[in-house]
Amino acid sequence: MASIDLTHELVEQIDWHWRGQLRSRLDGLTDDEYLWEPVAGAWNVRPKAESTMEMQPGAGDWTIDWAWPEPDPAPVTTIAWRLNHLLVGVLGARLAGHFGGEPCDYDSYDYPSTAADALARLDDLYARWRDGIASWSDADLAVPVGDAEPPQYAESPRITLVLHINRELIHHGAEIALLRDLYAHSA
Repeated sequence: MASIDLTHELVEQIDWHWRGQLRSRLDGLTDDEYLWEPVAGAWNVRPKAESTMEMQPGAGDWTIDWAWPEPDPAPVTTIAWRLNHLLVGVLGARLAGHFGGEPCDYDSYDYPSTAADALARLDDLYARWRDGIASWSDADLAVPVGDAEPPQYAESPRITLVLHINRELIHHGAEIALLRDLYAHSA
């Protein structure tokens, strides 16, 4: 049986989705769409002065709606909320923990107020994530993630992390695409 280049397969999986499915669906995103609230009470990214949330994470003038514990049922989230989740919790924190990126967490992040800024950041972080995982050999993928991840996952191999982040990008990307479809048909 021929050997499988796991790194190549992991990069190809997410890069095919990024190039063939997700990124083109984000082209032309307007600020109105970015901040559009499809239902009352949707979680969003908003100026701190307009937030009614008890918790107001963020280093700048904008915050992301957040509560812990999360309400049940969980609120509907906007495109801005989902993009910022990708920027902070999915890509930013992982680049910091595994590839020497700048520290990144919800409390200290300076949330983008425009679609163009959010997409520029997403493009940058995605390219750095793709390049980072492409630099790992099959042996590197077997190394435990250690203290770069929550303690319950410390012994999990890097391949498990990569598969999880790929799923997160696919999952949240699909939700953003659906929200764009709903926005287009809401007029």
